[in-house]
Amino acid sequence: MASDADTRDVLTYKEGLAGRLRLNRPKALHSLNRQMVRDMAHALHEWRDDPDVRIVLIDHADGRGFCAGGDVVAIARDPDAPDSAQFFFDEYRLNHLEYTFPKPGVVFMDGITMGGGVGIACPCRYRVATERTVLAMPETTIGIFPDVGGGRYLSRLRGRLAQFLALTGARLDGAECLKLRLATHYIRSDRLEEAKERIMAQPFRVQAILDELSEDEVPAARIAGNLGKIDRYFASDRLEDILDALDAGADEGDAWAAKEAATIRGKSPMACKVSLKLLQESPYQLHFVDEMRMEYGIMVRLIRHPDFAEGVRALLIDKDGRPNWHPTVPQAIGERDVEAFFEPLPVEEEWRPFDS
Repeated sequence: MASDADTRDVLTYKEGLAGRLRLNRPKALHSLNRQMVRDMAHALHEWRDDPDVRIVLIDHADGRGFCAGGDVVAIARDPDAPDSAQFFFDEYRLNHLEYTFPKPGVVFMDGITMGGGVGIACPCRYRVATERTVLAMPETTIGIFPDVGGGRYLSRLRGRLAQFLALTGARLDGAECLKLRLATHYIRSDRLEEAKERIMAQPFRVQAILDELSEDEVPAARIAGNLGKIDRYFASDRLEDILDALDAGADEGDAWAAKEAATIRGKSPMACKVSLKLLQESPYQLHFVDEMRMEYGIMVRLIRHPDFAEGVRALLIDKDGRPNWHPTVPQAIGERDVEAFFEPLPVEEEWRPFDS
């Protein structure tokens, strides 16, 4: 068992019949760095054939939030550095390892769960939300796209939710996650420790334990009231059409449409167009390994686009909230500009899973 005084960024240890992955960077909202990703993957490799590990539990050790995503500031400062692309290479390997892991995973999405946090949560068989869950894929705010398997997870949601969530970076609470099946259970945060203790003791009863501790009355999912609008306004795969539809709704007095149009116009037009293209292509990726290979090719190109450094500057470094996108409007971006991000990488540069 790990000590409370352990200062490692991620704690990996066995407890009961479980392998535990505990994010431990509270001052950074448990954002993932390359060493954390590598340490988690190393632990999973050790536990794959360990008969004493029947289940994997993923949570955070201290502080608020489960995981705010990847630690992108250093990458944005030098996107051409070898470690920049290597972070995503290693991160996607972890995501794929989780997705194909032979033992069930349980993740406790208690608090902020964004970007890379969604990437390590969604491969788990059991995904627990609480009243403190805030889940989002806000990557277009910093000039990139919903990666870490986001294309696969989002494109399988009902209606046009994928397009809405990818473009706006909308934040979902725990009840909304349960409604959309991004979470499998909704449990009050004050019952999580009981859930973990019982699962570590009886992992073969994990489904029953989570069912027993789940809330009988879950708060209403607010997004349910907007599903019709989302399907209507986000019906097109063209960013310009979506903005036109939202503007038309705003002209007719729909304040929700006006708010979402303004939100999207604050994002990187290039990242938004790439995200829409991703959601078209992801359903045709037969296996998760194909999704990861495609996303890696997009990412290594997009982090070298000026919008990535500019988005990180505006949101996380200077924090002025005034990014200067290039181009500034979607009309200046042609289909071939977007398709270039989806070209296969040279064989020697493409992403590969651990097993290869």
